[in-house]
Amino acid sequence: MKKFRTLLVLVLSIAMLLTAFGCQSNEPTSSDEGEESSTTFNAGTYMGEAQGHNGTLKVEVVLSEDKIEEVNVVEHSETPQISDVPLNQIPETIVKNQSLAVDTISGATVTSDAVLTAVTKALEGAGVEISALSQTVSNESTEPKEMISKSADVVVIGGGGAGLSAAVAAGENGGKVILIEKMPMLGGNTIRSGGAYNSADPERQKEQGIEDSIDKHFKQTYEGGDKAGDSKLVKIMVENGLDGKHWLESYGMEFRNEIGSVVGSLWPRTHQAVKPAGTGYIETLEKAAKEYGVEIITNVKAKEIIKDESGRVIGVKAENVLDKTPMEIMGEKGVILASGGFAANVEMRTKYVPSLTADKPTTNHPGATGDGIVMAEDVGAQLVGMEHIQLLPMAIELVGPTINVENSIFVNKEGKRFINEDNRRDKLCEAILAQTDGQYYMINDSQVITGPNNETGQNIEELIEEGIIVKADTIEDLAQKINIESNVLKDTVDKFNKSVDEQKDEFGRKLWKNKVEKAPFYATLRYPAVHHTMGGVKINEKTQVLDANDEIIPGFYAAGEITGGIHGTNRLGGNALLDIVVFGRISGENIMNQ
Repeated sequence: MKKFRTLLVLVLSIAMLLTAFGCQSNEPTSSDEGEESSTTFNAGTYMGEAQGHNGTLKVEVVLSEDKIEEVNVVEHSETPQISDVPLNQIPETIVKNQSLAVDTISGATVTSDAVLTAVTKALEGAGVEISALSQTVSNESTEPKEMISKSADVVVIGGGGAGLSAAVAAGENGGKVILIEKMPMLGGNTIRSGGAYNSADPERQKEQGIEDSIDKHFKQTYEGGDKAGDSKLVKIMVENGLDGKHWLESYGMEFRNEIGSVVGSLWPRTHQAVKPAGTGYIETLEKAAKEYGVEIITNVKAKEIIKDESGRVIGVKAENVLDKTPMEIMGEKGVILASGGFAANVEMRTKYVPSLTADKPTTNHPGATGDGIVMAEDVGAQLVGMEHIQLLPMAIELVGPTINVENSIFVNKEGKRFINEDNRRDKLCEAILAQTDGQYYMINDSQVITGPNNETGQNIEELIEEGIIVKADTIEDLAQKINIESNVLKDTVDKFNKSVDEQKDEFGRKLWKNKVEKAPFYATLRYPAVHHTMGGVKINEKTQVLDANDEIIPGFYAAGEITGGIHGTNRLGGNALLDIVVFGRISGENIMNQ
Protein backbone atom coordinates (compact mmCIF):
# COMPACT_ATOMS: atom_id res chain seq x y z
CA MET A 1 0.00 0.00 0.00
CA LYS A 2 1.35 3.35 -0.90
CA LYS A 3 1.54 5.87 1.86
CA PHE A 4 0.56 9.37 0.81
CA ARG A 5 2.05 12.53 2.11
CA THR A 6 0.33 15.75 1.38
CA LEU A 7 1.45 17.95 -1.47
CA LEU A 8 1.96 20.98 0.72
CA VAL A 9 3.57 19.68 4.00
CA LEU A 10 6.17 22.25 5.04
CA VAL A 11 9.12 21.37 7.32
CA LEU A 12 10.87 24.43 8.72
CA SER A 13 14.21 22.88 9.76
CA ILE A 14 17.11 21.64 7.61
CA ALA A 15 17.97 18.06 8.45
CA MET A 16 20.86 15.80 7.59
CA LEU A 17 20.63 12.11 7.02
CA LEU A 18 23.18 10.59 9.40
CA THR A 19 21.69 7.15 9.97
CA ALA A 20 20.49 4.22 7.91
CA PHE A 21 16.82 3.92 6.89
CA GLY A 22 15.43 0.38 6.61
CA CYS A 23 16.80 -2.37 4.37
CA GLN A 24 16.18 -3.61 0.88
CA SER A 25 17.85 -6.49 -0.93
CA ASN A 26 18.94 -5.92 -4.54
CA GLU A 27 21.01 -7.88 -7.00
CA PRO A 28 23.75 -6.14 -9.01
CA THR A 29 23.02 -5.88 -12.74
CA SER A 30 26.14 -4.21 -14.07
CA SER A 31 29.70 -3.29 -13.11
CA ASP A 32 32.07 -0.41 -13.65
CA GLU A 33 35.56 0.62 -12.62
CA GLY A 34 36.15 3.84 -10.68
CA GLU A 35 38.70 5.89 -8.82
CA GLU A 36 40.29 4.79 -5.57
CA SER A 37 38.25 5.39 -2.42
CA SER A 38 38.49 4.46 1.25
CA THR A 39 35.14 2.68 0.95
CA THR A 40 34.84 -0.54 -1.02
CA PHE A 41 31.66 -1.17 -3.01
CA ASN A 42 30.16 -4.12 -4.80
CA ALA A 43 30.07 -2.77 -8.35
CA GLY A 44 26.61 -2.80 -9.90
CA THR A 45 23.29 -1.04 -10.23
CA TYR A 46 21.02 -1.02 -7.19
CA MET A 47 17.47 0.20 -6.65
CA GLY A 48 15.95 1.90 -3.61
CA GLU A 49 12.62 3.49 -2.85
CA ALA A 50 10.95 5.71 -0.27
CA GLN A 51 7.73 7.61 0.28
CA GLY A 52 7.62 11.12 -1.20
CA HIS A 53 4.88 13.76 -1.08
CA ASN A 54 2.65 12.10 -3.63
CA GLY A 55 3.65 8.45 -3.63
CA THR A 56 6.59 6.14 -3.99
CA LEU A 57 9.88 7.60 -5.22
CA LYS A 58 12.46 5.23 -6.74
CA VAL A 59 16.16 5.76 -7.38
CA GLU A 60 18.87 3.90 -9.24
CA VAL A 61 22.40 3.98 -7.80
CA VAL A 62 25.33 2.91 -9.98
CA LEU A 63 28.48 1.82 -8.11
CA SER A 64 31.97 1.00 -9.23
CA GLU A 65 34.25 -0.89 -6.82
CA ASP A 66 35.29 2.25 -5.00
CA LYS A 67 32.88 5.03 -5.99
CA ILE A 68 29.26 6.13 -6.35
CA GLU A 69 29.17 6.74 -10.09
CA GLU A 70 25.57 7.81 -10.60
CA VAL A 71 22.37 8.51 -8.69
CA ASN A 72 19.23 8.74 -10.82
CA VAL A 73 15.63 9.31 -9.76
CA VAL A 74 13.84 6.90 -12.10
CA GLU A 75 10.26 7.12 -10.85
CA HIS A 76 8.27 9.64 -8.83
CA SER A 77 4.96 11.49 -8.71
CA GLU A 78 6.19 14.63 -6.98
CA THR A 79 4.86 18.07 -7.87
CA PRO A 80 6.73 19.84 -10.67
CA GLN A 81 8.53 23.06 -9.70
CA ILE A 82 8.43 22.32 -5.96
CA SER A 83 10.30 19.04 -6.38
CA ASP A 84 12.56 19.88 -9.33
CA VAL A 85 15.44 21.18 -7.22
CA PRO A 86 15.77 18.26 -4.77
CA LEU A 87 15.23 15.67 -7.50
CA ASN A 88 18.18 17.08 -9.43
CA GLN A 89 20.43 18.71 -6.86
CA ILE A 90 20.56 16.04 -4.16
CA PRO A 91 21.67 13.19 -6.48
CA GLU A 92 24.33 15.47 -7.99
CA THR A 93 25.61 16.46 -4.54
CA ILE A 94 25.77 12.84 -3.33
CA VAL A 95 27.93 11.90 -6.33
CA LYS A 96 30.07 15.02 -6.07
CA ASN A 97 30.79 14.63 -2.35
CA GLN A 98 30.59 10.81 -2.21
CA SER A 99 28.55 11.35 0.91
CA LEU A 100 25.00 11.05 2.21
CA ALA A 101 25.51 14.02 4.53
CA VAL A 102 23.61 16.31 2.17
CA ASP A 103 21.44 19.23 3.27
CA THR A 104 17.78 18.91 2.40
CA ILE A 105 16.23 21.61 0.23
CA SER A 106 14.33 24.15 2.30
CA GLY A 107 10.73 24.22 1.14
CA ALA A 108 10.95 20.69 -0.27
CA THR A 109 12.18 18.66 2.66
CA VAL A 110 9.79 15.74 2.23
CA THR A 111 10.99 15.13 -1.32
CA SER A 112 14.58 15.71 -0.21
CA ASP A 113 14.30 13.14 2.57
CA ALA A 114 12.66 10.69 0.20
CA VAL A 115 15.61 10.89 -2.21
CA LEU A 116 18.11 10.44 0.60
CA THR A 117 16.17 7.55 2.11
CA ALA A 118 15.83 5.79 -1.23
CA VAL A 119 19.56 6.18 -1.96
CA THR A 120 20.40 4.87 1.50
CA LYS A 121 18.24 1.78 0.95
CA ALA A 122 19.90 1.14 -2.41
CA LEU A 123 23.34 1.37 -0.80
CA GLU A 124 22.27 -0.93 2.02
CA GLY A 125 21.14 -3.40 -0.59
CA ALA A 126 24.65 -3.20 -2.06
CA GLY A 127 26.16 -4.04 1.32
CA VAL A 128 27.66 -0.58 1.83
CA GLU A 129 28.54 0.55 5.36
CA ILE A 130 26.27 3.61 5.61
CA SER A 131 28.20 5.22 8.48
CA ALA A 132 31.21 5.52 6.20
CA LEU A 133 29.18 7.74 3.87
CA SER A 134 27.65 9.91 6.57
CA GLN A 135 30.57 12.25 7.19
CA THR A 136 29.95 15.89 6.41
CA VAL A 137 31.99 17.19 3.48
CA SER A 138 32.80 20.89 3.46
CA ASN A 139 33.35 22.53 0.10
CA GLU A 140 33.33 26.07 1.40
CA SER A 141 36.33 28.22 0.69
CA THR A 142 37.77 30.37 3.45
CA GLU A 143 38.69 33.02 0.90
CA PRO A 144 36.48 36.14 1.03
CA LYS A 145 33.99 36.28 -1.82
CA GLU A 146 34.22 39.07 -4.37
CA MET A 147 31.16 41.29 -4.71
CA ILE A 148 28.95 40.58 -7.74
CA SER A 149 27.40 43.69 -9.24
CA LYS A 150 24.40 43.69 -11.56
CA SER A 151 22.06 46.31 -12.93
CA ALA A 152 18.71 46.52 -14.67
CA ASP A 153 15.75 48.86 -15.06
CA VAL A 154 13.84 47.08 -12.31
CA VAL A 155 14.80 44.81 -9.42
CA VAL A 156 12.06 42.52 -8.11
CA ILE A 157 12.53 40.93 -4.69
CA GLY A 158 10.52 37.72 -4.40
CA GLY A 159 9.65 34.94 -6.83
CA GLY A 160 6.09 34.12 -5.85
CA GLY A 161 2.97 35.11 -7.76
CA ALA A 162 3.22 38.83 -6.99
CA GLY A 163 6.90 39.10 -7.90
CA LEU A 164 6.49 37.17 -11.13
CA SER A 165 3.39 39.19 -12.08
CA ALA A 166 5.37 42.38 -11.48
CA ALA A 167 8.31 41.12 -13.52
CA VAL A 168 6.09 40.14 -16.44
CA ALA A 169 4.26 43.48 -16.38
CA ALA A 170 7.55 45.40 -16.30
CA GLY A 171 8.77 43.28 -19.17
CA GLU A 172 5.61 44.03 -21.13
CA ASN A 173 6.44 47.71 -20.72
CA GLY A 174 9.94 47.33 -22.11
CA GLY A 175 11.84 46.90 -18.87
CA LYS A 176 14.99 44.96 -18.26
CA VAL A 177 14.25 43.05 -15.05
CA ILE A 178 16.25 41.09 -12.50
CA LEU A 179 14.22 38.99 -10.05
CA ILE A 180 15.84 37.47 -6.96
CA GLU A 181 14.38 34.74 -4.76
CA LYS A 182 15.95 33.51 -1.53
CA MET A 183 14.47 30.01 -1.79
CA PRO A 184 15.91 27.34 -4.11
CA MET A 185 12.77 27.44 -6.26
CA LEU A 186 10.15 29.92 -7.39
CA GLY A 187 6.60 29.86 -6.11
CA GLY A 188 6.42 31.13 -2.54
CA ASN A 189 3.00 30.65 -0.98
CA THR A 190 1.35 30.92 -4.40
CA ILE A 191 2.53 27.51 -5.56
CA ARG A 192 1.27 25.98 -2.29
CA SER A 193 -2.14 27.65 -2.49
CA GLY A 194 -5.44 26.04 -3.40
CA GLY A 195 -5.35 27.68 -6.83
CA ALA A 196 -8.55 29.68 -6.20
CA TYR A 197 -8.96 33.09 -7.88
CA ASN A 198 -11.93 35.29 -6.99
CA SER A 199 -13.50 37.57 -9.56
CA ALA A 200 -17.01 38.54 -10.49
CA ASP A 201 -17.67 37.10 -13.94
CA PRO A 202 -21.39 37.82 -14.51
CA GLU A 203 -21.56 36.32 -17.99
CA ARG A 204 -20.22 32.93 -16.92
CA GLN A 205 -21.86 33.02 -13.50
CA LYS A 206 -25.26 33.66 -15.12
CA GLU A 207 -24.95 30.31 -16.93
CA GLN A 208 -24.82 28.65 -13.49
CA GLY A 209 -27.63 30.73 -12.04
CA ILE A 210 -25.25 32.83 -9.91
CA GLU A 211 -25.98 36.52 -9.45
CA ASP A 212 -22.85 38.59 -8.86
CA SER A 213 -21.25 41.96 -9.55
CA ILE A 214 -18.12 43.95 -8.87
CA ASP A 215 -20.07 45.97 -6.33
CA LYS A 216 -21.07 42.81 -4.49
CA HIS A 217 -17.47 41.59 -4.48
CA PHE A 218 -16.35 44.99 -3.14
CA LYS A 219 -18.99 44.99 -0.41
CA GLN A 220 -18.17 41.48 0.78
CA THR A 221 -14.41 42.09 0.71
CA TYR A 222 -14.58 45.45 2.48
CA GLU A 223 -17.14 44.42 5.08
CA GLY A 224 -15.55 40.97 5.39
CA GLY A 225 -12.46 42.78 6.67
CA ASP A 226 -14.56 44.89 9.08
CA LYS A 227 -14.05 47.97 6.88
CA ALA A 228 -10.45 48.15 8.12
CA GLY A 229 -8.98 47.88 4.64
CA ASP A 230 -8.30 50.81 2.34
CA SER A 231 -11.50 51.09 0.28
CA LYS A 232 -9.61 52.57 -2.68
CA LEU A 233 -7.29 49.56 -2.83
CA VAL A 234 -10.17 47.13 -2.42
CA LYS A 235 -12.00 48.80 -5.29
CA ILE A 236 -8.95 48.59 -7.55
CA MET A 237 -8.52 44.92 -6.71
CA VAL A 238 -12.08 43.83 -7.45
CA GLU A 239 -12.45 46.05 -10.53
CA ASN A 240 -9.33 44.57 -12.12
CA GLY A 241 -9.96 40.95 -11.15
CA LEU A 242 -11.55 39.67 -14.34
CA ASP A 243 -9.02 41.47 -16.52
CA GLY A 244 -6.26 39.89 -14.41
CA LYS A 245 -7.72 36.45 -15.04
CA HIS A 246 -7.88 37.14 -18.78
CA TRP A 247 -4.27 38.37 -18.62
CA LEU A 248 -3.18 35.07 -17.11
CA GLU A 249 -5.15 33.18 -19.73
CA SER A 250 -3.43 35.17 -22.49
CA TYR A 251 -0.17 33.55 -21.35
CA GLY A 252 -1.68 30.07 -21.30
CA MET A 253 -3.15 29.76 -17.80
CA GLU A 254 -6.11 27.36 -17.66
CA PHE A 255 -9.13 27.53 -15.35
CA ARG A 256 -11.98 25.10 -14.87
CA ASN A 257 -15.30 26.01 -16.46
CA GLU A 258 -17.42 25.81 -13.33
CA ILE A 259 -17.31 28.70 -10.89
CA GLY A 260 -17.65 27.81 -7.22
CA SER A 261 -16.54 28.86 -3.76
CA VAL A 262 -13.88 28.01 -1.21
CA VAL A 263 -13.82 28.15 2.57
CA GLY A 264 -14.28 31.78 3.59
CA SER A 265 -14.96 33.18 0.11
CA LEU A 266 -18.53 34.18 1.07
CA TRP A 267 -19.83 33.81 -2.50
CA PRO A 268 -19.49 31.54 -5.56
CA ARG A 269 -17.13 33.66 -7.65
CA THR A 270 -14.08 31.42 -7.38
CA HIS A 271 -12.28 30.41 -10.56
CA GLN A 272 -10.37 27.19 -9.94
CA ALA A 273 -7.08 26.48 -11.70
CA VAL A 274 -6.91 23.32 -13.82
CA LYS A 275 -3.43 22.39 -12.60
CA PRO A 276 -3.11 21.40 -8.94
CA ALA A 277 -2.55 23.92 -6.19
CA GLY A 278 -0.82 27.05 -7.52
CA THR A 279 1.49 25.28 -9.96
CA GLY A 280 -0.37 26.62 -12.99
CA TYR A 281 0.13 30.23 -11.90
CA ILE A 282 3.87 29.89 -11.34
CA GLU A 283 4.45 27.84 -14.47
CA THR A 284 2.53 30.39 -16.57
CA LEU A 285 4.20 33.47 -15.08
CA GLU A 286 7.71 32.01 -15.08
CA LYS A 287 7.39 31.14 -18.78
CA ALA A 288 6.08 34.63 -19.58
CA ALA A 289 8.88 36.27 -17.56
CA LYS A 290 11.53 34.34 -19.44
CA GLU A 291 9.93 35.34 -22.75
CA TYR A 292 10.56 38.96 -21.75
CA GLY A 293 14.14 38.22 -20.80
CA VAL A 294 13.69 38.53 -17.05
CA GLU A 295 16.84 37.33 -15.27
CA ILE A 296 15.69 35.03 -12.46
CA ILE A 297 18.20 34.25 -9.71
CA THR A 298 17.26 31.82 -6.92
CA ASN A 299 19.13 31.19 -3.65
CA VAL A 300 19.77 34.93 -3.32
CA LYS A 301 18.50 36.69 -0.21
CA ALA A 302 17.92 40.44 -0.16
CA LYS A 303 19.63 42.01 2.85
CA GLU A 304 19.27 45.77 2.53
CA ILE A 305 17.41 48.31 0.37
CA ILE A 306 19.76 50.88 -1.17
CA LYS A 307 18.83 54.57 -1.31
CA ASP A 308 20.72 57.39 -3.00
CA GLU A 309 21.45 60.76 -1.40
CA SER A 310 18.06 62.11 -2.44
CA GLY A 311 16.23 59.30 -0.66
CA ARG A 312 15.30 57.43 -3.82
CA VAL A 313 15.42 53.63 -3.76
CA ILE A 314 17.94 52.51 -6.38
CA GLY A 315 18.78 48.90 -5.62
CA VAL A 316 19.34 46.14 -3.11
CA LYS A 317 22.25 44.51 -1.31
CA ALA A 318 21.93 40.73 -1.31
CA GLU A 319 23.78 37.52 -0.62
CA ASN A 320 23.91 34.07 -2.18
CA VAL A 321 22.58 31.79 0.55
CA LEU A 322 24.71 28.84 -0.59
CA ASP A 323 28.21 30.31 -0.77
CA LYS A 324 27.68 33.71 0.93
CA THR A 325 28.79 35.67 -2.13
CA PRO A 326 27.72 39.30 -1.64
CA MET A 327 25.73 40.96 -4.41
CA GLU A 328 24.67 44.48 -5.26
CA ILE A 329 21.84 44.76 -7.75
CA MET A 330 20.90 48.22 -8.99
CA GLY A 331 17.60 49.23 -10.57
CA GLU A 332 17.50 52.43 -12.61
CA LYS A 333 13.72 52.67 -12.25
CA GLY A 334 13.66 51.26 -8.72
CA VAL A 335 12.75 48.19 -6.70
CA ILE A 336 9.54 46.17 -6.37
CA LEU A 337 9.24 44.39 -3.03
CA ALA A 338 7.19 41.18 -3.32
CA SER A 339 8.76 38.93 -0.71
CA GLY A 340 5.54 37.76 0.98
CA GLY A 341 4.24 37.73 4.52
CA PHE A 342 5.52 36.47 7.88
CA ALA A 343 3.24 33.62 8.99
CA ALA A 344 6.24 31.24 9.17
CA ASN A 345 8.15 33.59 11.47
CA VAL A 346 7.03 32.64 14.98
CA GLU A 347 8.94 35.47 16.66
CA MET A 348 7.46 38.13 14.39
CA ARG A 349 3.90 36.88 14.49
CA THR A 350 3.93 36.52 18.30
CA LYS A 351 5.24 40.09 18.52
CA TYR A 352 1.93 41.26 17.06
CA VAL A 353 -0.37 38.41 18.17
CA PRO A 354 1.12 36.74 21.28
CA SER A 355 -1.24 33.75 21.12
CA LEU A 356 0.22 32.54 17.80
CA THR A 357 3.06 30.61 19.40
CA ALA A 358 5.29 27.94 17.91
CA ASP A 359 2.80 25.16 18.65
CA LYS A 360 0.39 26.66 16.12
CA PRO A 361 1.00 25.09 12.69
CA THR A 362 1.18 27.21 9.56
CA THR A 363 0.17 26.58 5.99
CA ASN A 364 2.99 28.82 4.77
CA HIS A 365 6.23 27.83 3.08
CA PRO A 366 9.37 28.17 5.25
CA GLY A 367 10.54 31.31 3.45
CA ALA A 368 7.57 33.38 4.63
CA THR A 369 9.56 35.05 7.39
CA GLY A 370 8.93 38.76 6.84
CA ASP A 371 12.45 39.71 5.71
CA GLY A 372 11.03 42.29 3.32
CA ILE A 373 9.02 43.95 6.06
CA VAL A 374 12.17 44.46 8.12
CA MET A 375 14.10 45.86 5.15
CA ALA A 376 11.26 48.19 4.21
CA GLU A 377 10.90 49.50 7.75
CA ASP A 378 14.64 50.15 7.84
CA VAL A 379 14.29 52.63 4.97
CA GLY A 380 11.29 54.41 6.50
CA ALA A 381 8.32 52.46 5.16
CA GLN A 382 5.12 52.65 7.16
CA LEU A 383 3.61 49.37 8.37
CA VAL A 384 -0.14 48.90 8.74
CA GLY A 385 -2.40 46.18 10.13
CA MET A 386 0.38 43.98 11.48
CA GLU A 387 -1.89 42.68 14.23
CA HIS A 388 -4.30 41.16 11.70
CA ILE A 389 -3.22 37.56 11.17
CA GLN A 390 -5.64 35.03 9.72
CA LEU A 391 -6.10 31.39 10.65
CA LEU A 392 -7.28 28.97 7.98
CA PRO A 393 -9.96 26.53 9.21
CA MET A 394 -7.89 23.62 7.95
CA ALA A 395 -4.25 22.73 8.44
CA ILE A 396 -2.86 22.21 4.96
CA GLU A 397 -2.16 18.50 5.38
CA LEU A 398 -5.86 17.88 6.07
CA VAL A 399 -7.54 19.28 2.98
CA GLY A 400 -9.82 16.33 2.32
CA PRO A 401 -11.91 15.67 -0.80
CA THR A 402 -12.49 19.37 -1.56
CA ILE A 403 -11.94 22.96 -0.44
CA ASN A 404 -15.43 23.87 -1.71
CA VAL A 405 -18.09 24.66 0.92
CA GLU A 406 -21.34 24.42 -1.04
CA ASN A 407 -21.49 20.64 -0.69
CA SER A 408 -20.00 20.38 2.81
CA ILE A 409 -21.09 20.50 6.40
CA PHE A 410 -18.91 20.93 9.49
CA VAL A 411 -19.69 18.88 12.58
CA ASN A 412 -17.98 18.79 15.96
CA LYS A 413 -16.84 15.61 17.68
CA GLU A 414 -20.33 15.24 19.08
CA GLY A 415 -21.70 15.06 15.53
CA LYS A 416 -23.50 18.40 15.50
CA ARG A 417 -23.20 21.46 13.26
CA PHE A 418 -22.04 24.55 15.13
CA ILE A 419 -21.80 27.37 12.53
CA ASN A 420 -22.76 28.26 8.98
CA GLU A 421 -19.98 26.78 6.84
CA ASP A 422 -19.98 29.73 4.42
CA ASN A 423 -18.95 32.19 7.15
CA ARG A 424 -15.76 34.26 7.28
CA ARG A 425 -12.54 32.43 8.05
CA ASP A 426 -11.95 34.25 11.31
CA LYS A 427 -15.47 33.50 12.53
CA LEU A 428 -15.14 29.86 11.47
CA CYS A 429 -11.88 29.50 13.39
CA GLU A 430 -13.29 31.15 16.50
CA ALA A 431 -16.17 28.69 16.45
CA ILE A 432 -13.91 25.69 15.75
CA LEU A 433 -11.55 26.50 18.60
CA ALA A 434 -14.54 26.56 20.93
CA GLN A 435 -15.37 22.93 20.05
CA THR A 436 -13.98 19.79 21.71
CA ASP A 437 -10.20 19.64 21.13
CA GLY A 438 -10.50 22.66 18.82
CA GLN A 439 -11.29 20.28 15.95
CA TYR A 440 -14.16 19.35 13.66
CA TYR A 441 -15.06 17.00 10.81
CA MET A 442 -15.85 18.13 7.30
CA ILE A 443 -18.56 15.84 5.90
CA ASN A 444 -19.00 15.31 2.15
CA ASP A 445 -20.65 12.82 -0.16
CA SER A 446 -19.57 11.44 -3.52
CA GLN A 447 -21.03 14.39 -5.44
CA VAL A 448 -17.87 16.37 -4.69
CA ILE A 449 -15.59 13.78 -6.30
CA THR A 450 -14.95 14.80 -9.92
CA GLY A 451 -11.69 12.94 -10.42
CA PRO A 452 -8.98 11.00 -8.62
CA ASN A 453 -7.47 14.15 -7.07
CA ASN A 454 -8.75 17.13 -5.11
CA GLU A 455 -8.05 20.78 -5.99
CA THR A 456 -4.60 20.73 -4.44
CA GLY A 457 -3.50 17.66 -6.36
CA GLN A 458 -3.79 15.12 -3.57
CA ASN A 459 -4.96 11.65 -4.55
CA ILE A 460 -8.18 10.95 -2.69
CA GLU A 461 -7.77 7.17 -2.51
CA GLU A 462 -4.28 7.56 -1.05
CA LEU A 463 -5.63 10.03 1.51
CA ILE A 464 -8.16 7.36 2.47
CA GLU A 465 -5.40 4.75 2.75
CA GLU A 466 -3.42 7.06 4.99
CA GLY A 467 -6.43 7.70 7.20
CA ILE A 468 -6.70 11.43 6.52
CA ILE A 469 -10.07 10.88 4.84
CA VAL A 470 -12.54 8.40 6.33
CA LYS A 471 -14.87 6.73 3.84
CA ALA A 472 -18.09 4.77 4.43
CA ASP A 473 -21.11 3.57 2.49
CA THR A 474 -23.64 4.96 4.95
CA ILE A 475 -23.79 7.92 7.32
CA GLU A 476 -24.23 5.48 10.22
CA ASP A 477 -21.05 3.59 9.29
CA LEU A 478 -19.19 6.86 8.83
CA ALA A 479 -20.26 7.96 12.30
CA GLN A 480 -18.97 4.74 13.85
CA LYS A 481 -15.60 5.12 12.13
CA ILE A 482 -15.11 8.62 13.56
CA ASN A 483 -16.49 7.74 17.03
CA ILE A 484 -19.70 9.73 16.78
CA GLU A 485 -23.09 8.36 17.82
CA SER A 486 -24.76 7.13 14.63
CA ASN A 487 -28.20 8.54 15.40
CA VAL A 488 -26.73 11.98 16.16
CA LEU A 489 -24.80 12.30 12.90
CA LYS A 490 -27.72 10.85 10.92
CA ASP A 491 -30.06 13.42 12.48
CA THR A 492 -27.58 16.23 11.70
CA VAL A 493 -27.31 15.22 8.05
CA ASP A 494 -31.07 14.77 7.67
CA LYS A 495 -31.66 18.19 9.17
CA PHE A 496 -29.07 19.73 6.82
CA ASN A 497 -30.67 18.10 3.79
CA LYS A 498 -34.02 19.58 4.79
CA SER A 499 -32.33 22.98 5.03
CA VAL A 500 -31.06 22.54 1.46
CA ASP A 501 -34.65 22.15 0.33
CA GLU A 502 -35.72 25.21 2.28
CA GLN A 503 -32.54 27.20 1.45
CA LYS A 504 -32.23 28.30 5.07
CA ASP A 505 -31.08 27.06 8.47
CA GLU A 506 -30.68 28.27 12.04
CA PHE A 507 -27.11 29.47 11.38
CA GLY A 508 -27.90 31.82 8.50
CA ARG A 509 -26.08 29.90 5.77
CA LYS A 510 -26.47 31.45 2.28
CA LEU A 511 -24.55 29.09 -0.03
CA TRP A 512 -26.50 25.99 -0.93
CA LYS A 513 -26.07 23.36 -3.58
CA ASN A 514 -26.40 19.60 -3.05
CA LYS A 515 -27.69 17.54 -0.19
CA VAL A 516 -25.31 15.15 1.56
CA GLU A 517 -27.08 12.04 0.31
CA LYS A 518 -25.07 10.15 -2.31
CA ALA A 519 -22.87 7.30 -1.07
CA PRO A 520 -20.07 6.85 -0.38
CA PHE A 521 -19.66 9.47 2.34
CA TYR A 522 -16.46 11.14 3.56
CA ALA A 523 -15.22 12.73 6.78
CA THR A 524 -11.99 14.66 7.30
CA LEU A 525 -10.72 15.79 10.71
CA ARG A 526 -9.62 19.40 10.58
CA TYR A 527 -8.27 22.19 12.78
CA PRO A 528 -7.06 25.78 12.23
CA ALA A 529 -3.56 26.83 11.15
CA VAL A 530 -1.81 30.21 10.79
CA HIS A 531 -2.40 31.20 7.20
CA HIS A 532 -2.27 34.83 6.03
CA THR A 533 -0.76 38.03 7.40
CA MET A 534 -2.99 40.93 6.39
CA GLY A 535 -0.54 43.54 7.66
CA GLY A 536 2.58 44.87 5.98
CA VAL A 537 4.00 47.77 4.02
CA LYS A 538 1.59 50.61 3.29
CA ILE A 539 1.11 51.42 -0.41
CA ASN A 540 -0.95 53.84 -2.48
CA GLU A 541 -3.09 53.09 -5.53
CA LYS A 542 0.00 52.90 -7.73
CA THR A 543 1.62 50.43 -5.30
CA GLN A 544 4.21 53.02 -4.27
CA VAL A 545 5.49 52.47 -0.74
CA LEU A 546 4.59 55.20 1.75
CA ASP A 547 6.55 56.47 4.73
CA ALA A 548 5.28 57.35 8.20
CA ASN A 549 3.92 60.66 6.88
CA ASP A 550 2.11 58.97 3.97
CA GLU A 551 4.68 60.42 1.60
CA ILE A 552 5.91 58.37 -1.35
CA ILE A 553 9.33 56.76 -1.05
CA PRO A 554 10.61 57.36 -4.61
CA GLY A 555 11.54 54.28 -6.62
CA PHE A 556 10.01 51.88 -4.08
CA TYR A 557 7.01 49.70 -4.93
CA ALA A 558 5.41 46.70 -3.24
CA ALA A 559 2.82 44.05 -4.09
CA GLY A 560 1.36 40.87 -2.62
CA GLU A 561 1.28 39.68 0.98
CA ILE A 562 4.18 42.00 1.87
CA THR A 563 1.63 44.85 1.72
CA GLY A 564 -0.91 45.78 4.35
CA GLY A 565 -4.18 47.66 4.42
CA ILE A 566 -6.02 45.84 1.63
CA HIS A 567 -7.88 43.03 3.37
CA GLY A 568 -8.46 44.68 6.74
CA THR A 569 -8.94 42.31 9.67
CA ASN A 570 -9.84 39.25 7.57
CA ARG A 571 -9.09 38.15 4.00
CA LEU A 572 -11.77 36.41 1.97
CA GLY A 573 -10.83 32.95 0.72
CA GLY A 574 -9.81 33.22 -2.94
CA ASN A 575 -8.81 36.88 -2.72
CA ALA A 576 -5.08 36.27 -2.22
CA LEU A 577 -4.28 35.19 -5.78
CA LEU A 578 -6.49 38.01 -7.01
CA ASP A 579 -4.46 40.45 -4.89
CA ILE A 580 -1.05 39.30 -6.11
CA VAL A 581 -2.00 39.33 -9.79
CA VAL A 582 -3.78 42.68 -9.78
CA PHE A 583 -1.25 44.61 -7.71
CA GLY A 584 1.74 42.76 -9.13
CA ARG A 585 0.72 43.93 -12.61
CA ILE A 586 0.11 47.47 -11.39
CA SER A 587 3.54 47.69 -9.76
CA GLY A 588 5.32 46.45 -12.91
CA GLU A 589 3.45 48.86 -15.14
CA ASN A 590 3.85 51.89 -12.90
CA ILE A 591 7.53 51.46 -12.12
CA MET A 592 8.24 51.51 -15.86
CA ASN A 593 5.94 54.44 -16.58
CA GLN A 594 6.62 56.66 -13.59
